[in-house]
Amino acid sequence: MSSKAKKRFFGTDGIRGRVGSEGMTPDMALKLGWAAGMVLKQVSNAPVIIGKDTRISGYMFESALEAGFAAAGVSVKLLGPMPTPAIAYIATTFGAVAGVVISASHNPYYDNGIKFFDGSGRKLSDELELAIEAMMDEPMVCVPSSLLGRVSRISDVAGRYIEFCKSTMAHGHRLNGLKIVVDCANGATYHVAPHVFSELGAEVITIGNGPNGLNINDGFGATDPAALQRSVLREKADLGVALDGDGDRLILVDHTGAILDGDDILFMIMSGQDEPVKGIVGTVMSNMGLENYCREKGIAFYRTPVGDRHVMEKLVSEGLKYGAEPSGHILCLDKIQTGDGIIAALQVLSVMVTRKVGLNALKQGFTRYPQELVNVKLARKLKSIDDARVTEAIHDAEAQLGEQGRVLIRLSGTEPLIRIMVEGKDAVMVKQIVTRLEEVVKQVYA
Repeated sequence: MSSKAKKRFFGTDGIRGRVGSEGMTPDMALKLGWAAGMVLKQVSNAPVIIGKDTRISGYMFESALEAGFAAAGVSVKLLGPMPTPAIAYIATTFGAVAGVVISASHNPYYDNGIKFFDGSGRKLSDELELAIEAMMDEPMVCVPSSLLGRVSRISDVAGRYIEFCKSTMAHGHRLNGLKIVVDCANGATYHVAPHVFSELGAEVITIGNGPNGLNINDGFGATDPAALQRSVLREKADLGVALDGDGDRLILVDHTGAILDGDDILFMIMSGQDEPVKGIVGTVMSNMGLENYCREKGIAFYRTPVGDRHVMEKLVSEGLKYGAEPSGHILCLDKIQTGDGIIAALQVLSVMVTRKVGLNALKQGFTRYPQELVNVKLARKLKSIDDARVTEAIHDAEAQLGEQGRVLIRLSGTEPLIRIMVEGKDAVMVKQIVTRLEEVVKQVYA
């Protein structure tokens, strides 16, 4: 089956939508578990691992998936609430055929999603996703009772993952003397992340660590770091660590309250390596300043479409280790085979410890281009942006910026939004252009 075929259910990051609609229903999850089980058991008779974040609907989808896999004759091991990268890691250590994550990542509680990792901890291949989609069209048939899958829970999974995270720090490095605020977004890292940093010696102040099923990503976390900024300044902390609801994104805050995004984090990890880095991977959203730095240093810089899946594919094809999205997906393939906010933070902290400097000193040498990002909300998801008025406005903006800037207008892959990005050397011009483009897009689509 060709991987170029168009998928009906799986997007750039699995299946995602509003709970109770947009495909995210209990009956869909039941059928998906069965279809995935029927496909995956042709790969291996090993069990699947299922984990989730802290949103209330996770229990419902967990039960439905569990029943579907069991009906297909595939055994299941349940983890409960755990970060997405932890689920990928545990799947590899237990020799599972796949890890299944129930999460809508940075989205609000009323959304949820389901995504898969293969037995090596990487996103499921296009071929397998397409095979699962094809099986969804088949009538669901339960295997005989003697062949039903068995279900069990893995004990102390949090402890196992905490130890793995700590092991990714450079040998002998400790965080003694550092005061760190950790924002868990009321999500899946709430019972993991604070222990990782404190057990390495840091003084940890934790916020966003009281999940109730409805408050994930609400006023906390990588997508809303204002609370972390306030806490870092109030506590006079050395830095702040913001994770998103499922723990695969990272945003940092330095001691002055300044935000460091995925571009900054990628730069700090890359420039802090003992051996020269031959190349890194960003996306179409990565700042031009990062690309210019790489060009000056003779480091290859690759851009991919938005989505850590695309960054991963490029890293693998080019034989590279480090890639990132500005939104905070950081890939360190010498440590783990998926984006991991905790592990990425530890790699930055390791550079800090080695150089004996503060976080803000590590970003010296990276000169960012002024960049404006605007999201225009839509009443419904669109399939494409093809209106002539928007195209003309983009051409006019690009002509005004010339070679010293970029314009990118794209549909969100996970939400009903049009994202507008304008970047250039002149901050005033960038602001004017993004405002003009926002007006045009709203007139046409909002």
